[in-house]
Amino acid sequence: MNFLVDAQLPRRVAAWLTAAGCDALHTLDLVAGNRTTDAQVNDAADSEQRAVVSKDADFVDRHLLHGRPAKLLLISTGNISNRDLEALMVPLIPDILREFDSHSFLELGPSGIIVRG
Repeated sequence: MNFLVDAQLPRRVAAWLTAAGCDALHTLDLVAGNRTTDAQVNDAADSEQRAVVSKDADFVDRHLLHGRPAKLLLISTGNISNRDLEALMVPLIPDILREFDSHSFLELGPSGIIVRG
């Protein structure tokens, strides 16, 4: 599965996904880097069939209203350390991949994965 990690999240999130066998980019890998607009993130994600990984609720609104991005993983853990985010997310990557087979919107919170749509 392909992912595009948004600017609010550390680049290492893309590395965790890559280590799990996914194709993952961070906005820093795009031409405009972390100045890439949300619309450009959506365009890149949809053209390359990537799920957007973001903490930004604006992506939720666009996904629900316009179906863009086509797949969204919202990180709603609040402010936690990168170490704690890694401890939460990495073991759940196989579950995230499985859920994206049949769902388009997932949320990762402190208690795990929530299927939203």
